[in-house]
Amino acid sequence: MSWAQVFTQDYVVGFILLFFRFAAMFMAAPIFSHQNIPQSIKAALAFVFAIVFYSSMPPLDIPLNILSVIIAILSEVLFGLAIGVVLQVAYNVITFAGGQISFMMGFSMASAIDPQTGVSMPIISQFLSLLALMVLLSIDMHHWLLLFINDSLSQIPLGGFLMQENLFRYTIEASSKMFLVGFIIAFPIIALTFLQDVIFGMLMKTMPQFNLLVIGFPIKIAFAFIVLIAILTSTMLVFKSHVQEAFNYLEILF
Repeated sequence: MSWAQVFTQDYVVGFILLFFRFAAMFMAAPIFSHQNIPQSIKAALAFVFAIVFYSSMPPLDIPLNILSVIIAILSEVLFGLAIGVVLQVAYNVITFAGGQISFMMGFSMASAIDPQTGVSMPIISQFLSLLALMVLLSIDMHHWLLLFINDSLSQIPLGGFLMQENLFRYTIEASSKMFLVGFIIAFPIIALTFLQDVIFGMLMKTMPQFNLLVIGFPIKIAFAFIVLIAILTSTMLVFKSHVQEAFNYLEILF
């Protein structure tokens, strides 16, 4: 590619569309969408990766007028957001499970600002969310996303992404599955807590002097932490397989 070709109208518009494809993905996908990453850094990363992948960019196949370029930019933004929605639904499994665990442990009122999303959530959800983020980094999810964008250039022309029925169907199914998988992850602690409540209820009937607030709650929290530590590895394995399955489903965007 000569310098004369680089600065032609087709390649300039193509570079802009490629930039928006990366920018939208960085705004929505896990890891890159972290709230602690400034928006200026995300924009700079999108610009740098647009330059890196510029040589892989296919020839532009849209009319070069204002309306067509605006529609193409919206198409690229929609493509990046679609990637983020598919992966965020899978990522939210762990925060939903953490919320259920916090509620059963009596920590539902103990919340803090989650650095990943910027919203308040229970501390167990925040702990599991940060741990899940490290799991995503350990399996090179950030590299997978960059390679996926590179592969998408040959499958979806710049400005040519269209929403399909399969994406809506998968989003609905994944949202319902999110609650199911989250409940499965939290079930050991939910079952243990329910059993403890039954035992404490029997003790209070047989021993009215038993103070549930002073003795029962610390015991419940201690046992819940023991079970949480015991199932932490299996929890992350379930989350890892769920996220990998969601990433494989990104092929429905092609």
